[in-house]
Amino acid sequence: MRAAFSGSSTGGRAALLNGATSVELRAPNGRSWAQPTGLFINNEFVNGTAQAITSIDPATEQIITTVQAASQSEVNLAVQAAHNAFHKGPWRKMSGSDRGVLINKLANLIEAEKHIFATIDAWDNGKTYHDALDGDLTEAVGVMRYYAGWADKVHGQTISIPNKFAYTLRQPVGVVAQIIPWNYPLAMATWKLGPALASGNTVVLKAAEQTPLSILVLGELFKEAGFPPGVVNFINGHGKEAGPALVQHPLVDKVAFTGSTATATQIMSMAAQTLKSITLETGGKSPLLVFSDCDFEQAVKWSHMGIMSNQGQICTATSRILVQRDVYERFVQRFVEEVEKTSKVGLQWDESTYQGPQVTKQQFDRVLEYIEHGKKEAKVATGGGGKVDVNGSGKGYFVKPTVFVDVPPTAKIWREEIFGPVVAMCPFDDEAEAIRLANDSAYGLGAAVFTQNLERAHRVAEQVESGMVWVNSTQDCDPRVPFGGVKQSGIGRELGEAGLEAYTQIKAVHVNMGNRM
Repeated sequence: MRAAFSGSSTGGRAALLNGATSVELRAPNGRSWAQPTGLFINNEFVNGTAQAITSIDPATEQIITTVQAASQSEVNLAVQAAHNAFHKGPWRKMSGSDRGVLINKLANLIEAEKHIFATIDAWDNGKTYHDALDGDLTEAVGVMRYYAGWADKVHGQTISIPNKFAYTLRQPVGVVAQIIPWNYPLAMATWKLGPALASGNTVVLKAAEQTPLSILVLGELFKEAGFPPGVVNFINGHGKEAGPALVQHPLVDKVAFTGSTATATQIMSMAAQTLKSITLETGGKSPLLVFSDCDFEQAVKWSHMGIMSNQGQICTATSRILVQRDVYERFVQRFVEEVEKTSKVGLQWDESTYQGPQVTKQQFDRVLEYIEHGKKEAKVATGGGGKVDVNGSGKGYFVKPTVFVDVPPTAKIWREEIFGPVVAMCPFDDEAEAIRLANDSAYGLGAAVFTQNLERAHRVAEQVESGMVWVNSTQDCDPRVPFGGVKQSGIGRELGEAGLEAYTQIKAVHVNMGNRM
């Protein structure tokens, strides 16, 4: 069956589509596959009745393909399928060990098709192919394998009480609605699917309109792995139509969302109407603190990666860099040199490309607007010229990486999330000022500190208001370590054992062992 991915034949893939169409796609890197275009509901692809969604190559502005979109009717169909699978199907009765076998089999299937998944996410997202392959796919496979191992280790506890036997059951929540972002399409899906499935839940997952393709191919692999119908359902849809229909559905027990803080507040409000459990991973304006005693060259390289990788489209991007004043000018100079040497803007298929196009024209325009506004607030150390013409055609959403220096803490580019290759820098005099500036933000997702003073590292890590702190690195992520923020950066945690807690609920059982009335 998987031969349809690498060659020109669509063979068994087309047979899975059950009335909905598929299209044969060939990417600029030469890889071909049969791309499903329907909605994956109850282990079949079905047609949607909402306005179709068009996937665009952000490097060329050319149409890749068009996929079906869910209206309220198809959202209801998907939720009902998940509800039936949870309450009536074999999934609920399946042992944790058997669930783990299925999840691990899925991980193996993803790994076997990693080149196709990397191609898809590079094509409709704009991220470089080598980053998608070496980063996103490695992470996606690792997350699923990690949670496969947890599937038979989710259990309650016994509590010793005189004349009573008390114990707890850790049970699945039920039907989970998951909404993922466009910056890491496949990886973000696995972050949510892994713990939800390991805990025994069923899922309806909505992909981002900007990147609708890889999730449909993943649906085929769920069926191939042997997951029962209805356990996992994937829909594409427009946020204003499919999103509210999913979040507010009376049969949905929990909502997990990754995306903007503005959208999260709307989701939180809608979920509150029926007191649904929620997990939110939202925006960030993460600070990176450089102390004068740091390993200077390492601080430069890590801080460059922390904001300029993935086109700056990272929720945890360390987009505010605070540097101790006695090394500030030197750091700015070296950082600019690193940007100009490393941040090669180009097509996502070119091995030498560091920065591909922004994901959409809307995001491209948003980043350019911030750059223009930033010119009124601070000094431009490099960049600031706006669009980059990569191939002479004038096409593509390519932005010149931009560094602003001497940025006041009241500036818009200092306080608001840009989600692009734009960094704001300012100096500080001492540790107390660095912490004050770092914490002066509505966000609290991540933070980084560069110092060789071990006591300072621990002290700053404790005082910075964020869900995660990196010491002498940035953007570190591991399936075994919790991920999440504080303040307006979210509610709850993903990954690690903590990620399971979001998808389970505790039931207490009291057994009378001799008390008489």
